[in-house]
Amino acid sequence: MNPPTLLQRGLSLWSIVTNTLDGARPLAALATRAYLAQAFFLSGLTKLRDWETTLLLFTEEYKVPLLTPQLAAISGTAGELVLPVLLLLGLAGRFSALGLSVVNVVAVLSLADIAPAALQQHITWGVLLATLALYGVGKWSIDALWLGPRLNRTAATGMALN
Repeated sequence: MNPPTLLQRGLSLWSIVTNTLDGARPLAALATRAYLAQAFFLSGLTKLRDWETTLLLFTEEYKVPLLTPQLAAISGTAGELVLPVLLLLGLAGRFSALGLSVVNVVAVLSLADIAPAALQQHITWGVLLATLALYGVGKWSIDALWLGPRLNRTAATGMALN
């Protein structure tokens, strides 16, 4: 029997690398969800702690299109408090990622002057949120562990009834 060729050894090594990376996906998705959830939730808590300042900022500085300053403050704060919890749990994860994407975009658009570092942070959040929305929130989520199997059973049962 011939010893493995350099190409065969390279392919074998590459297979090990890709299998390891595939195995790390759930942890990477959870870490991403935790990072984003913390950033947005803490922002929501800051708004809630000093509501008068929040209202003043939405009146004077944050120019949210189509909403009154009060409604924009309530909506933004609620989104920053509820959606990160859902995202962290992976419950309605794609919906949460899309919702936080809206919060993120509105935050950037509503500020007349945004520092380059702050803009870069929002871009990073946007890319991570888009990734979760496109690829899902991972195997370690309520969506994958509990909700998905139930929806699949319901869909299969519904299809059998038709």
